[in-house]
Amino acid sequence: MKKKTAILVDGGFFLKRYKSIVRAKSLDPIKTANDLWTMCLKHLDQPKGEKYDLYRIFYYDCLPYDKKQHNPVTGKAIDFSKTDQYKFQVSFFEELRKKRKMALRLGVLEDKNKWIIKPSKTKDLLKGTLNVSDLTENDVQYDFTQKMVDMKIGLDIASITLKKQVDQIILIAGDSDFVPAAKLARREGVDFLLDPMWNPIKPHLFEHIDGLHSTFKQYNKTTTTK
Repeated sequence: MKKKTAILVDGGFFLKRYKSIVRAKSLDPIKTANDLWTMCLKHLDQPKGEKYDLYRIFYYDCLPYDKKQHNPVTGKAIDFSKTDQYKFQVSFFEELRKKRKMALRLGVLEDKNKWIIKPSKTKDLLKGTLNVSDLTENDVQYDFTQKMVDMKIGLDIASITLKKQVDQIILIAGDSDFVPAAKLARREGVDFLLDPMWNPIKPHLFEHIDGLHSTFKQYNKTTTTK
């Protein structure tokens, strides 16, 4: 009987890296969903000809922000539910729901009820190369943060591990928040792989994973394995 693998995807990280790799200013929800699906399935064919059965793909993200706010620079009203980003997210989630063995784990956005100046513009203001009066509506962004996404990833890793539902977990992510859950999985005998989509990881993370492997096509580079 083939071994089973679960693939967990940090959605915010995936979309950021995907957009960078394909060098796209805007994304098509159907193509993005298909590329994610293909990338995940490639993980089932592993070195030495070993094949794994897919237990499930878990995709973690938040529903997009859908309220109205006023830009503090221009005073212009913005309906976030009519933005291109909102339309893409909603359509993208619908495409993912159509995929076999795909489970969406959606957290919530914490509305901090304030606008912030983008970091690059803040640096210019502090250096004196930009005046407050020179700010445009594109130099500020509404402040909200994801809630419960990292918690859901950690809980699913623990649950899948302790219920012995898989032999392997592949996490597509880029930060170190997963380390406590990865330690638990490895102690219980689960093979734990990290796919950072070619993004460099901090050296200390190598001691908390069983392998590093990226499958998304990137020109002039080969997959890296540990």
